[in-house]
Amino acid sequence: MLWDPHTGRTGVAIGSGPPTAWPPGGLELRGTLPPLYPEWMGDQEFLAAHGLRFPYVAGAMANGIHTPALTIAVARAGMLGFFGAAGLSIARIEAAIGEIERALSGTGLPWGTDLIHSPLEKGREDALVDLYLRRGVRRVSASAFMNLTQSVVRYAVSGISRDPATGAVLRPNRLFAKISRPEVARHFMSPPPRAILDGLLASGMLTPEEADLAAGIPVAEDVVVEADSGGHTDNRPLAALFPTILRLGEQLAAAHGYGRAVRVGAAGGIGTPSAAAAAFSLGAAFVLTGSINQAAVESGTSAEVKGLLAEAGIADVTMAPSADMFEMGVKVQVLRRGTMFPGRAARLYDLYTRYPSLEAIPGEVMARLEQEIFRRPVGEVWEETRRFWESRDPAEVARAEADPRHRMALVFRWYLGLSTRWAITGDPDRALDRQVWCGPAMGAFNAWTTGSFLDKPGNRTVVQIALNLLEGAAVATRAQQLRSCGVAVPPEAFHFTPIPLSAGNGDKL
Repeated sequence: MLWDPHTGRTGVAIGSGPPTAWPPGGLELRGTLPPLYPEWMGDQEFLAAHGLRFPYVAGAMANGIHTPALTIAVARAGMLGFFGAAGLSIARIEAAIGEIERALSGTGLPWGTDLIHSPLEKGREDALVDLYLRRGVRRVSASAFMNLTQSVVRYAVSGISRDPATGAVLRPNRLFAKISRPEVARHFMSPPPRAILDGLLASGMLTPEEADLAAGIPVAEDVVVEADSGGHTDNRPLAALFPTILRLGEQLAAAHGYGRAVRVGAAGGIGTPSAAAAAFSLGAAFVLTGSINQAAVESGTSAEVKGLLAEAGIADVTMAPSADMFEMGVKVQVLRRGTMFPGRAARLYDLYTRYPSLEAIPGEVMARLEQEIFRRPVGEVWEETRRFWESRDPAEVARAEADPRHRMALVFRWYLGLSTRWAITGDPDRALDRQVWCGPAMGAFNAWTTGSFLDKPGNRTVVQIALNLLEGAAVATRAQQLRSCGVAVPPEAFHFTPIPLSAGNGDKL
């Protein structure tokens, strides 16, 4: 940085030494800035803990939308990806784990998969943890949890031991907890409750040593603050939520004597370099992207949906009833543009709250449901639903036959559940019923990439998306560094136009 005594202005010169041509009177060297790399944007301890090059995490879009191919591509680029296991059968999840393991065998590259909270199917959480422990899945993203369950604690602390040389607790399994509320963050940032540990100990799922060691460590050493994201979200602004959770983590680390705070990453609304730079400036150890990866070449959704996502604006999203927590009134953020799903799903939830059973719904209302939403008699929908639950969880069928209102909920969830499949397969007959999880980051991403090579859906590989976000975040951070030193930085200095990048470029900014 150079100061001109004639004008009193500060400017910038690029290079390692003074300019070769000084104007009359000379310039005064006021300071220098070292190179800035995208690898340096986050927490170096986070990178070391997980064997990563970049502070970047992708995932985990449910129903296999975050595919094994996407997970593998991210891992090979020095980042971390979580396979989207939510909503899939145990057999399909195990097949995906095998595919990822074969592709990354011998590389030592990290990867993970998802564990979504299933309050209406507790047995599913247990089955997934059984699978992950049996297959040696070392990283799991816990999402949509409102409290700790025995299953998530079991995964987090199974196999822990004490290093005889240093005395540190060694954790073979790394749990990432996606949270959007301080009270939920407190659960994951604290040691497991004694009651849960005692229950696991009594059932033989933990050894006495594991239970004792677990009482002194946080359930999760990596927490993801999820702001205004696609899918399950509380729509909180990151700038308000993140500092609150970061400070809470520091307080709990001091209170429990961890020695260091839990690492905190940022997610939700991150679809541009400036958004990523803002997250890092808040203190994020890493950033996590979701909605924008749904538009990636490697994602498991249909070409038709990718086309819709490429046209989305930041306001083209809305909230709709969630299939997995329908009875609880939980909502998810979805794409509004190009689909009638949000309105139809809201209509079903309204009927669920107004009537005690399917039989109580007025005939003319039911006729419209059968014509516009179900497209078949409600009796056929129930029979298909019953067969599904008989193979997945027979207890749900027994409960529905004893509780007409629960039977109605399962029938309505038939539509909400299939709507995601119609989006993934691109079923043309159900084009207006597609449920596409999406946050405003998608619209921001489209605005940023307009006119660039990433404007075309065919160029949107998950690695190109990630590298351009990180490179652009470094550019924006660099501009802010100069501005904070008194340099008159023009607004365009904060902009970065996407270009084809390689993880091996090693460019310094």
